[in-house]
Amino acid sequence: MRNLLILFLIVCSTAYGQTTNFRSDLKEGDLIFQRSMGPQSMLIAAATHSDYTHCGILFFVAGQWQVLEAVEPVKYTPLDEWIKRGKDRHFVIKRLKDRDKSLTPAIITRMKQEGNTMLKKHYDLLFSWTDDKLYCSELIWKLYKHNTNLEVGTTAELKDFDLSNPAIQLEMTKRYGKNIPYHEKVISPDAIFKSPLLLQVTSK
Repeated sequence: MRNLLILFLIVCSTAYGQTTNFRSDLKEGDLIFQRSMGPQSMLIAAATHSDYTHCGILFFVAGQWQVLEAVEPVKYTPLDEWIKRGKDRHFVIKRLKDRDKSLTPAIITRMKQEGNTMLKKHYDLLFSWTDDKLYCSELIWKLYKHNTNLEVGTTAELKDFDLSNPAIQLEMTKRYGKNIPYHEKVISPDAIFKSPLLLQVTSK
C-alpha cells in the first residue's frame, strides 16, 4: 500500500510539473496552436483538414507570458486565459529551428513594435490579404516575413482549400455574396503548423 501511495505521488508531481514548468522553456516569438471552440473553428477544420484552427505568437509583456492574437480585435491575451479557451485545453507550441540566429533581441523588439501597431485592428472575416484587418495566421505570417524575411508556412489561394462542405458554402455566400474571391492569397493555421522551419517545443 505504501509503495502504491509513493508511486501515485510521483505520477502526480510529474504531471503537475509538466503543467506548470513548461513556461520556463518558452522563448519570445514561439508560436502556439489550439482548436478554438467557436462555430468558425468547425469550418476552418473542415476546409483545412486540421485539428488546429487558431494560433498566436508568444511574447513576455507586462511581467507575464501573453499571446498576441488576431481575434476581435487584435490583442494580447494572458497565456493561461488563452489555453482555457481551446478544446480540452490542448495546445502545441512550436519554435523556429534556428531561433537564436533569426530572432535576435533586436528583431524581437521590432516584432513587438509592429505587433503593437496591429493592436485593436478588427478581425478579418473575409480573409483578405490587406493590412487594415487581420486573421490569426495572417498576423503571425506577416510579423515573421516583415522582420525576418522568413515565410513560416506556405501561402495558398482560397480555392485550394476543401470548400465542399455545405456549411462552408453557405457561410461563404453570406460573407461574399456571388463574388467569392477564389484567388485570394491565404495562409492557414495548419500551413504554419506544418512549416518545415519549425520544431515542436511542447504539447499539452
